Amino acid sequence: MTNTTAFEWRPFLRRWSAEWSDSVLHEDETWTAEEEAALRDRWLGFPPASEERIAAMEQRLGRRMPPSYREFLGVSDGWQHAGGFVTLLAGVAEARWHDNESGLADMFEEYLDEDSGPDERREAGLWRRGLQLDVESDGTYVVLDPEDVDEDGEWAVYTWAGWRAAPPARFANFGEFMRDMHREFHRLRANSAEGQPEFADDTTRELDAAVEQARLDALRGDWERAERALDRAKGYGRPRAAGMGDQIRRLLGQTYMVYFEGLASDPRYAPELLPPLVAEQAAHSYRDDSTLEFDLRGATADVVSLAYSTLEQVRNGTYRYAPTGRFGEAVERARESTRWGDTDGAWRTLMDALPLWQSLGPDHLAPMGWVADPLLGPLLTPERGAELLSTPRGGRTGATPHRPTALDPDNLAWLAAPDEHMGRTSYRFILVEGVEPEDLPRRLADGTDAALDIPMTSHDAHRQRHDGRREFSSYDDKALMAVGRAGPGWSFAFDHDPAPFARQRFVSPAAAASEGTRAVVVWSGLRNWHGEPFFHLSVAQDGIEEYAFTYAEGETHRTGETPQALNPTRFFAPMQPTQKPTQEPTQEKAAETERSLLEALHNEFGAHLPRHALTHGRLHTFTTRSWTRPPADGETYAVITMDWEWTAATPTTDN
Repeated sequence: MTNTTAFEWRPFLRRWSAEWSDSVLHEDETWTAEEEAALRDRWLGFPPASEERIAAMEQRLGRRMPPSYREFLGVSDGWQHAGGFVTLLAGVAEARWHDNESGLADMFEEYLDEDSGPDERREAGLWRRGLQLDVESDGTYVVLDPEDVDEDGEWAVYTWAGWRAAPPARFANFGEFMRDMHREFHRLRANSAEGQPEFADDTTRELDAAVEQARLDALRGDWERAERALDRAKGYGRPRAAGMGDQIRRLLGQTYMVYFEGLASDPRYAPELLPPLVAEQAAHSYRDDSTLEFDLRGATADVVSLAYSTLEQVRNGTYRYAPTGRFGEAVERARESTRWGDTDGAWRTLMDALPLWQSLGPDHLAPMGWVADPLLGPLLTPERGAELLSTPRGGRTGATPHRPTALDPDNLAWLAAPDEHMGRTSYRFILVEGVEPEDLPRRLADGTDAALDIPMTSHDAHRQRHDGRREFSSYDDKALMAVGRAGPGWSFAFDHDPAPFARQRFVSPAAAASEGTRAVVVWSGLRNWHGEPFFHLSVAQDGIEEYAFTYAEGETHRTGETPQALNPTRFFAPMQPTQKPTQEPTQEKAAETERSLLEALHNEFGAHLPRHALTHGRLHTFTTRSWTRPPADGETYAVITMDWEWTAATPTTDN
């Protein structure tokens, strides 16, 4: 709550009046007698209202006025040019109950229904009970709300203008409203008309000095202090403030109303600021691309052309962030780590090299283009953005920032936790020791499938896989696997969305994957929502399966000699002869069993899977051979052939 009693109205209003007078001296305008007097006296107000007149007003209205409005009236009985759209603000004689004079209550009440909340109903009723303060305005209404009162007795102020296409704006009290109108006056004057001298006064000079200090603070790592100063200056329309503040907001993961105003259209900064700007455009396919030109108003034809070409690259996944110098070399190393799933390592590479980064100009606060890079962009989280902003750069020095917790747990157990992003109830993966991820397709796929696709999200990979596919077999279980490194000495292939588990037809790929090394296959459906829970583990060495077990339908089937740490009896109780298969254990118990199994696997083999890369990043993918055996004699299966106009399911018997 603002302490209104500590606010000194007279110096504030005097300063505002002088600024207004100086700003209009060169304008060719016809002024009213009151405005002529305001120019002559450098005072936008009127003589103060006496306590007797204020008391008489309160008696007329039947309410004691809120403190900040009362104090204002004691300095000036009304006000001219409150902001840009209220020509005259009420004094004691003009203030009156609005009583739906504007018809706004009818308009807002028309949109109420049984689902409308108390805030919406209070907003609609505002136009019947509010105290109207606007006397002359450009379609703008200003009302004090006697039912929106704080502990100090202050009434909230609401403003509304139909041409703004926005809900009513709320201010905690009259003092806050007037300070915002002062800022609005400055914002409207900040961009001087062509041929007019630049608008400058003590306020603008003070704010511009604060903007420059904020720039230095930001480069030193004190981004929170810088953001506060830039936001204040932005409220007054000071150039540079919005463009630099947007860089901070974007690195904190915010995209709404982030346009890098005045900077993205500058050829110096366009290579860094256009990519994140157009990435947001690309993320919203419903947007008209021509709106980019509005965001880049004032830009040269070359900058606009660069914006559209960058937009095309971002949409088709070919954009690459490529700064120069030693920081650029670190970016390439980070990209290489990211494409194999080591997102934590990639981030550390970027942060270790950040002090080497150099800005493209005085208003460039941090590397920005990487957030649009298809591989590097998913590295960003609000915590990581704050770490980047807290790191001294651009030749500045400062304190070493706290490093946030790594996003990838050094284990496999995270797979057992509920995951709202993937909605996973079943998954399967292969771990292969001592080989690079590029080698996995050769071991697990045939022909044209034995090649890696470009890195992409799981969603995009599945969509690409099914685009143009016309025939599906119920016996065909070719897995779409994302690949990467699973810690020191291991590579992985992971299937986010496996087919239903068919124990009688399942063939583990562990033996094929283990040629000249060791391979581990895991397929978990212990939290399966659509059928019986199951779990499979198989381990092979040099092309031969050493041991395996499968838990399904309440029974465990084993081959080979399983190490004690992985003995299925530690995790699954044997079913009694009279016991029927059941969906039990519960989801909670199933998750605990799964977690215990995954912890045991990690302890046995030392491998882990990169959570952030699998849930948020882009990885190379390929399609394996089928995980099910061919149909035996007499077995019936379905082949589904899809066409643009018809679908046919053809039963087939293998003879």
